[in-house]
Amino acid sequence: MSMIHKFSMNGYNIVLDVNGGSVHVVDEVAYKLVDLYKENTKEEILNTLKDEFSVDKIEEAYEEIKVLESEGLLYTEDKYEFHPNFVARKPVVKALCLHVAHDCNLKCKYCFAAQGDFGGAKEMMSFEIGKKGIDYLIANSGTRKNLEIDFFGGEPLMNFDVVKQLVEYGRSIEKQNNKIIRFTLTTNGVLLNDENIEYINENMHNVVLSLDGRKDINDNMRPTLNDKGSYDLILPKFKKLVENRPKDKYYYIRGTFTRDNLDFSKDVIHFANEGFKLTSVEPVVGDESNPYALRAEDMPKVFEEYENLAVEYADMKVKGDDFKFFHFMIDLNQGPCVIKRITGCGAGNEYLSITPNGDIYPCHQFVGNEEYIMANILDKEIVLPTELRKSFMDAHVYSKDDCKKCWNKFYCSGGCHANAMNFNNDIKKPYELGCEMQKKRTECSIMIQAKLMLEGE
Repeated sequence: MSMIHKFSMNGYNIVLDVNGGSVHVVDEVAYKLVDLYKENTKEEILNTLKDEFSVDKIEEAYEEIKVLESEGLLYTEDKYEFHPNFVARKPVVKALCLHVAHDCNLKCKYCFAAQGDFGGAKEMMSFEIGKKGIDYLIANSGTRKNLEIDFFGGEPLMNFDVVKQLVEYGRSIEKQNNKIIRFTLTTNGVLLNDENIEYINENMHNVVLSLDGRKDINDNMRPTLNDKGSYDLILPKFKKLVENRPKDKYYYIRGTFTRDNLDFSKDVIHFANEGFKLTSVEPVVGDESNPYALRAEDMPKVFEEYENLAVEYADMKVKGDDFKFFHFMIDLNQGPCVIKRITGCGAGNEYLSITPNGDIYPCHQFVGNEEYIMANILDKEIVLPTELRKSFMDAHVYSKDDCKKCWNKFYCSGGCHANAMNFNNDIKKPYELGCEMQKKRTECSIMIQAKLMLEGE
């Protein structure tokens, strides 16, 4: 079934061929005509539009759309649901989230990890637990060469000696197993110093630096344990890390916006002004009983902010600025990567989380919900529950009623499984506000790329 999506933003009329991924910037005539083209004859279309546009303009637009259709650039059919790479996929474990510390030295108000301990005991991962996790990843990764290990918390720097031991262990066994392990670390920056900055920059393929943006915004949501603001403590350390970061390694500043800063575009631009080149500011996820949680009534303002940011961001990109906002960096080209996008994040199959006591969960967002403990890494024989793994594997965009008919399904991967469970108690029913924000971000991304195509050098 063919599908198009159209929208206007920043002076552009944009038409997306959903299944093929082609983007077209069109005039007013074509913008109205695309809705009529498939269900009406040429004569019926002329009759419908003749009071608004001249016959010549209507006929010209009609012929242009006809050519695009014949060239496979508009009204293409969905060819992915029965693609052999999707139907016959056999996922292997390729990424592991090691919760090396279930404790934290900040007390962020919105923390889904309950100040680092995920609602359980405060504890640190031993080297032995982490080592068994790495062994399990390598043994269950099949022929896949590139593997990922994320050091997560709580705050991983609170258990940094074990982090270093695990990196050393991974490096000692990767080559003999024909693997390349890419390590990532997420940190709030409180414990950064010259020594661990040097180590992180040498050994971590990626590093995620948590900061919410402007000083007052950050300090309101991310206080230290003694209720002081964390911004002035952390910002200089993040700057030092980034200034010394090798060009072949990655980082990004990651923030969260809440109901308290619906003008979050200012926080993104604040990051740019502070010299950070890759940023992400994510919407908070929380029940509406929390005063900071986003609500349906906030969406018009949130959408306006995304559009304002997209307009400013597009101008920056046209001028050649290398600043990047993570959510505006989507790939509009359909191809092999589409199979990955429609299957989702891989939680419970390709991606697993391990807690300090060795419990294995589908992902870090499920940690603390004991219904989702899949096994323990210390088990003599680790057998992950088949039905649970299958339920995650089957939670793709073609199995979700809301996703099947959605124009954004090839860009959002069906949303977060944990959010679906937390809000709807159904892994196949996505979190609605998350979907709406994701759709707006996709539109913004498309507009930015359209502007670059038309005005960029």
